[in-house]
Amino acid sequence: MCVKKKSTILNQSTDINKVNLNENTLFNKIADAILLARKQVSSTVNLVMVHAYFQIGRMIVEDEQGGEERASYGKSVLKDLSKRLTEKFSRGFSVDNLQNMRRFYLVYSKYETPSRILGNDENVFEPIRQTLSAESYNFKLSWSHYLILMKIEKLEERSFYEIEAEKQNWSESQLKRQYHFSLYERLALSRNKEEVLRLTTEGQIVDKPQDLLKNPLTLDFLGLEEKASYTESDMEHAIISKLQDFLLELGKGFLFEARQKRFTYDEKHFYVDLVFYNRLLQCYVLIDLKTEELVHQDLGQMQMYVNYYDRFVKLDEEKPTIGILLCKKKSDALVELTLPKNANIYASEYSLYLPEKQLLQQKLSEWVSEFEDDKIN
Repeated sequence: MCVKKKSTILNQSTDINKVNLNENTLFNKIADAILLARKQVSSTVNLVMVHAYFQIGRMIVEDEQGGEERASYGKSVLKDLSKRLTEKFSRGFSVDNLQNMRRFYLVYSKYETPSRILGNDENVFEPIRQTLSAESYNFKLSWSHYLILMKIEKLEERSFYEIEAEKQNWSESQLKRQYHFSLYERLALSRNKEEVLRLTTEGQIVDKPQDLLKNPLTLDFLGLEEKASYTESDMEHAIISKLQDFLLELGKGFLFEARQKRFTYDEKHFYVDLVFYNRLLQCYVLIDLKTEELVHQDLGQMQMYVNYYDRFVKLDEEKPTIGILLCKKKSDALVELTLPKNANIYASEYSLYLPEKQLLQQKLSEWVSEFEDDKIN
């Protein structure tokens, strides 16, 4: 009798657990649906407000142009406008914000192209589309993103960061970091003129090994002092401890596989410092760290590592292995002389501190001028 009652209780307990599990599953599904809907609503509202801010900026500029003196306009009209809008709509319409809207219009109305115009974009509500009419622009980022972007003076650079922020779903902090870390200049300095132009119209496209390179690779997040004495092992350990930051610095498509990856050939053991896989190029990427100036023996060693992976590790459907020597100082002439022309091996300098943005911009400007001179000659 007691055994039967105990069995009944266990069955009831199991049934209750099943019900609770089903309820939790249902709850989680509904909660996920609600969160997704709220996120989409929030995203739509943000985009609509960005378009509204653009139009507010246009109205301010047009009204300002009809005034007699710009300085007095800014001090009096915007102050009164801010007060009245705040009383009606609460926060978000300070004088500073209204000036930002004005600047937003002035910056983005100067270079818009037909590809940005909304046209029949169904993602924008019809009333808003009618209000914006033919002057509508296809903004895809949040207002916080555009507050950062419109401070970038050069059109090409601004266009690149806008494209990448949208494609890579960067947060405002990530956008700010990539800009301050001069991602555009470092990518541009690793490319020819035609590919630099492509950066400004398509963002960073990774379809060949050279597209992975930056000049230089910035490793300031490792916390290693420029003048401190450190070994390659110290550097490797620092990279592993900051792997997420290192992957972000490397760029698109990188997956980490191993550190000090051992392989054996002819009864001898060899170790690759860092092994990655790039899903965009569908190939292995081997990285060796050199804390001193690059020498030809380093290139020969990397050639052996790449050959081994190509012959014994990579699958038939995968692309050839890429070797990257991350070094303190490189010599392009040495690399060219040591390696065959079709070698899939590259040397890239690293910097333990953030290079001054002005210096990189100057280098890029000089590089473009040299390219133009060579083209003319």
